[in-house]
Amino acid sequence: MTADGRSSIRVVRVHELVGPSGLRVDEISVPAAGPGEVLIDVKAAGVNFPDLLLSHGKYQFKPEPPFVPGGEVAGVVRAVGTGVASVAPGDRVASTMIHGGYAEVVAVPEATVIKIGPTVSFEVAAATLLTYCTTLHALVDRAGLGARSETLLVLGAAGGVGTAAVELGKLLGARVIAAASTDEKVAFCKEHGADAGICYGREDLKAQVKALTGGNGADVIYDPVGGSLSEPALRSIAWEGRYLVVGFAAGEIPKIPLNLALLKGCQIVGVFWGSFAMREPQRNRAHAVRIFAWIEEGKLRPHVDAVLPFAQAGEALERMARREVKGKIVLVP
Repeated sequence: MTADGRSSIRVVRVHELVGPSGLRVDEISVPAAGPGEVLIDVKAAGVNFPDLLLSHGKYQFKPEPPFVPGGEVAGVVRAVGTGVASVAPGDRVASTMIHGGYAEVVAVPEATVIKIGPTVSFEVAAATLLTYCTTLHALVDRAGLGARSETLLVLGAAGGVGTAAVELGKLLGARVIAAASTDEKVAFCKEHGADAGICYGREDLKAQVKALTGGNGADVIYDPVGGSLSEPALRSIAWEGRYLVVGFAAGEIPKIPLNLALLKGCQIVGVFWGSFAMREPQRNRAHAVRIFAWIEEGKLRPHVDAVLPFAQAGEALERMARREVKGKIVLVP
């Protein structure tokens, strides 16, 4: 039973792999907490680019419809299964999953659950884990940012992971150049700490990076966009730079001339946070704890662009597809 006595819960499910129009609100039975699982009353669910890909059947994981999308939630622990020791009913928590988050109640493995402090809202918590954990893993584990003073170029810098990269890059001591599609988005990135900006909707990306770095290029490039931006970005990388392949929001997986890696003495580094989180859960948990501590200290400010009800989940994904979202959209039951 739910807290208000219902025997079913509302969820948003993908019924057809046709994009956001294939979503609708359904009712299903209330899940139970199995051994090692935590049952969470969801107060907010984050909307992320993989959710859009899942709705089209284009993500790395391809569940069969009908299924519930959603990769992160925040809420209150309702119950715990046998063997769970790190959280208890009543705790405020956040969690990630491959899919299943657009639901009033979720059952998740204990290893994915992180306590959140009383000063962190559920909406902010639901907008944090996937994007900031992806980015901290990318910048620290994969690129070694922070070991010395370097320049970080962030593509798609006004989006969810882009905003996280701008904020974390500054916190780790880098000079951050934010690249986005409009002047409005560039201004937004500067509000979140970027030192300089490039509007690649009207400016030459490679030329501007060179101009802003005195001809040296960017030491680390964070690319969640792909498509036509990747090659000019790589051409603007510094000697022995690290090019982080985070995703392909543009929809096109670029084909990179490998001679560029040779000529630049650089590394092209893959960032698959989902696999990392499954393979190294304790290390990922340490990243999450660190991120929420920074939020409580006021050092990070995850941006919630809009809070929408479950019934508008399709609209949230449409806005993401149209590149209209700055930071994150959050859904509430």
